[in-house]
Amino acid sequence: MDYQSALGSLFSPEGRHDPYPAYDVLRAHAPAFLAPDERWYVTTHALTTRLLRDPAVRLADSRDYDQFWPEWRQNRGVASVVLSMLQMNPPDHTRVRRAAAATFTARRIAAMRDVIAGQAEELIKAMPATADFMTSFAYPLPIGVICALLGVPDSDRAWFRQRAADLTVVLEPISTVDEMELADAAGRDLEDYFIGLIAERRRHPREDLTTALAASGDTLTGEEMLANLVLLLVAGFETTANLLGLGLHLLLGRPAEAERLRAHPDLAPAFVEEILRYDSPVQLTSRLTTEPLDLGDGLSVPAGAGLTMLLGSANRDPARYDDPHRFDPGRPNIQPVSFGGGAHYCLGAPLARLEAQVAFPLLLTMLPRLALTGVAERRDRLVLRGFSALPVTTG
Repeated sequence: MDYQSALGSLFSPEGRHDPYPAYDVLRAHAPAFLAPDERWYVTTHALTTRLLRDPAVRLADSRDYDQFWPEWRQNRGVASVVLSMLQMNPPDHTRVRRAAAATFTARRIAAMRDVIAGQAEELIKAMPATADFMTSFAYPLPIGVICALLGVPDSDRAWFRQRAADLTVVLEPISTVDEMELADAAGRDLEDYFIGLIAERRRHPREDLTTALAASGDTLTGEEMLANLVLLLVAGFETTANLLGLGLHLLLGRPAEAERLRAHPDLAPAFVEEILRYDSPVQLTSRLTTEPLDLGDGLSVPAGAGLTMLLGSANRDPARYDDPHRFDPGRPNIQPVSFGGGAHYCLGAPLARLEAQVAFPLLLTMLPRLALTGVAERRDRLVLRGFSALPVTTG
């Protein structure tokens, strides 16, 4: 397979199902290359890590969207992403992220460990003998945790799950008209919900993130506050659900590793890092250059160039990891780029890691005969990798 065929395969269902052979071809071709779509694709760990932190690399923001899609604000799913810190550049990104980080603190996240464990135990106890792991555990745990942080009532969590799932399609470069209509409807529903919740918290403050953001004064505009509440909900749900599904699939397919984690739950942080490296729930991210960049090896990228950083490829780079296609939680110095890097490093990464670190040992100890059964169904997505169904038996 030549590099052009490998790149093309990523835009087919078969290639997306297992992109790693294509990544190997692309990485062997060059650390970065200009493709026929006039985008530069970045394949290696070293170059991806560098560019994620380079101040001469930025995100496409609302001004860019105004130029190539003047009507983008009419789709409220798209608007909720573009107007959030996910698609902002300094100085707006600095201002908005600082306000969010002041509420999404390490102390607040660490205090969620018992909440996560309690919710996980309840879900495990309720899991039937034959279950879809995604429906029974991987989806409800992160939606329950992020809703607890935001102060969303338990009774509304099921309502949130489908809308969060519908909205994530706007993060994909390939989507249908029907999917975009669902994203628009989800964005409108979530905006309406958070308008009501913000008003309620201003009248009756509580110890939750919505109250903290509502009390941020003039730091955020009303539109920014809404967009970032929607972002926290959707990002806090989607990536973690995929991490849980991908991780359990890896563990149950490797009984010796599952047994090692069952016997030594203190190894959970290393297992979670290796899961993130081996099969990242986020496969790529895109940027724009603000000035010409020398990438080394005779490669020069002009200002205004579009970059697609293949995070999944970087995580399997043999120049960074020995035997990268082997799942090895004991490997030293695991540093996956799954949550990005630099100023846009994922704000919710510590929470996603904590949920997985708590969940996997509980699943393996409370359900010692947990096993895969039937056919796992992967979601046909290019950016967000995960399962739509993962059948299991609990013994």
